Amino acid sequence: MRILIVEDEQALADALARGLRREGMAVDVAYDGDTGSEKASVTRYDVVVLDRDLPGRSGDDLCAEMAGGVTRVIMLTASGALRDKVAGLALGADDYLAKPFDFPELVARIRALGRRATPATPPVLEAAGVVLDPAKRTVLRDGEPVDLTRKEFGVLEVLLAAGGAVVSSEELLERVWDENADPFTTTVRVTVMTLRKKLGDPGIIDTVVGSGYRVRTDAPARV
Repeated sequence: MRILIVEDEQALADALARGLRREGMAVDVAYDGDTGSEKASVTRYDVVVLDRDLPGRSGDDLCAEMAGGVTRVIMLTASGALRDKVAGLALGADDYLAKPFDFPELVARIRALGRRATPATPPVLEAAGVVLDPAKRTVLRDGEPVDLTRKEFGVLEVLLAAGGAVVSSEELLERVWDENADPFTTTVRVTVMTLRKKLGDPGIIDTVVGSGYRVRTDAPARV
């Protein structure tokens, strides 16, 4: 899941980013509304965590700018008054969370909004004996647990969600890593290689030369 945090309290923004990355999400950060608008215009985010009071372009303006698209917006504010919540939702926000808040609640709300993003994905992804549960962060191969790193888990999640369609290295880099990833790096290829080894035989991830990777939905289960 690709997340953008737009928050002018740098310590809070950085702490949220670290926590969400530990949850397996790819996270970008902007400390003002203008930078947030610029990032949102060039990258498709699943969810934007948006502070309402920002320097530069206001959170209200940025929310209205993104309303109606596939990106879901959760607004953060120091005020939990009902009128402020109504105003934020009227601007196009999908959810609203007053500060201070508990981090696990923010994670739960982000995951809920991510499930509403287009295209929607089922709560549990399955193919060729592999079962991935995004909520529990678990992967099974023919009933046996597979221990994956966060990036391996993210790559497998994107490939399974594609349902057999080809996913390019560029899209995997965008969806699983963040803006700091080097577009010329071999990290996607290396991650897919280690993922294949951990999933074992028969292999379920095909390389489509010149295009990317796909999951073999018709691959046989292990005997």
